[in-house]
Amino acid sequence: MPRKINKSDCVGCGTCERVCIVGCITEDKDRKRIISESACVDCGACQLTCPKKCISQK
Repeated sequence: MPRKINKSDCVGCGTCERVCIVGCITEDKDRKRIISESACVDCGACQLTCPKKCISQK
């Protein structure tokens, strides 16, 4: 199951984007991150490294 970012808690630090092994996390126009669910391989690296713990399984 792909991961999901709670955008209201995201501070736009980019940590999740840097650790994503498939590059499915990108910056939205508000500097917060979004996950392309179709490209996510559900490795969990982004969830483990997020300092705000705003990433979860959908």
